[in-house]
Amino acid sequence: MKNKHYDVLIVGGGISGTALFYELAKYTDVKSLCLLEKYEALSTLNSKGTSNSQTIHVGDIETNYTLEKAKITKRTAKMIEKFCLQYGLEDKIMFAHQKMALGVGKKEVHFIESRYNEFKELFPYLELWDVAKLKELEPKLVYADKEQTKIRPEPIIAMGTSTQYTTVDFGEMSEALALQAQQASDAITDIFYHSQVEQVEEMGDKTFKVTTTNGEQYTADFVVVDAGAHSLFLAHQMGYGKHMGCLPMAGSFYMTDGHFLNGKVYMVQNNKLPFAALHGDPDILAEGKTRFGPTALMLPKLERFKPGTYLDFWKTLNFDLKIVKIFWDLLKDSDIRNYIFKNFLFEVPFINKKLFVQDARKIVPSLSVDDIEYAKGFGGVRPQVLDKEKEKLMLGEASINPGCGIIFNMTPSPGATSCLGNAERDLKVVVEYLGLEYDEAQLLKDLTEEAL
Repeated sequence: MKNKHYDVLIVGGGISGTALFYELAKYTDVKSLCLLEKYEALSTLNSKGTSNSQTIHVGDIETNYTLEKAKITKRTAKMIEKFCLQYGLEDKIMFAHQKMALGVGKKEVHFIESRYNEFKELFPYLELWDVAKLKELEPKLVYADKEQTKIRPEPIIAMGTSTQYTTVDFGEMSEALALQAQQASDAITDIFYHSQVEQVEEMGDKTFKVTTTNGEQYTADFVVVDAGAHSLFLAHQMGYGKHMGCLPMAGSFYMTDGHFLNGKVYMVQNNKLPFAALHGDPDILAEGKTRFGPTALMLPKLERFKPGTYLDFWKTLNFDLKIVKIFWDLLKDSDIRNYIFKNFLFEVPFINKKLFVQDARKIVPSLSVDDIEYAKGFGGVRPQVLDKEKEKLMLGEASINPGCGIIFNMTPSPGATSCLGNAERDLKVVVEYLGLEYDEAQLLKDLTEEAL
């Protein structure tokens, strides 16, 4: 039986865990790091390229982001880009595509025009594209028929750019982060696979004991849990985050049988709906095809396409009358109720394609049922956190830091884009707690456009 001690132990080998692993190894004087991954490789779940939309979420075309949120996400998105450029990963795992937010109908056209004027100072590369320009850039958005002779009846406009990096295989990026971490440091940087964490215990001497399901034990002075929905499961075991419950939302996609879009096309978000609006993306793992989605379906399990985790879901949901009230308040709204019901039907064979195409035609009016297939094996689970104190669904990331040497992170979208920024936040906590040296100037120089 192994029993090893580390300065810092990270639970979870997805994009969030490997980002912290990398930053600690490269920019601090930590002596020993350990990363425990449940499965046989890094990023087999939500960070896997087929489990997400592969998008660098900057805040320029995501219409549910406020200007203040966009300022934050712009910084963290730039960190993704600068990491990939630093190691020559452009056109290997990071790609530049055209991207836009499309407004359909008078109300959305007005919204896009207003948003463009509000956001153009923060994103000076953004352009406003009218129908004439869209005919050149994305003709399938403009025409109502496949022969491209008939213009769609609704007014449309888009704000977008053709000059930015837009797309990353976050699974491959996790591998790159782990590799560079081990090459950048003289510290011990151990990664153990097939190591599912069963329990984390706080010891009396300010250390933590981490036990895996196969009986291996590790101790550490600081533990960071970056394990998606399982983070809250482990937090609850230790008595933390009891005011939170987890609602796992699964996203599915549909794939075209050929090339439909030249770049990313995002829709105007309905602010009542806490889930991503439908979008179309050129899929970097399915060459020449366009992926439409995601749908949003509540699943009573913590992992998509993996056996088990049903019991973990019920424990993590933390079910009581306050959870019932959150559900009731959500379902009282007809927009949300209809959305949830429709997304359930998107999963039902024989009727799902026909229903989905009706929505996707808002992007490509000429899209037909024969053009798409349900993308089997694509999609992941995002842990949406329910706040029982405020009795509402929390949007964005949730992090539990009780201040005693352990952090639990739950990162729904845009968690992958924010991975290096979130790691920087946690790194500062670790450095202060353990009294480590931290080369902040080098991190800022390498990963941001800032300087000390």
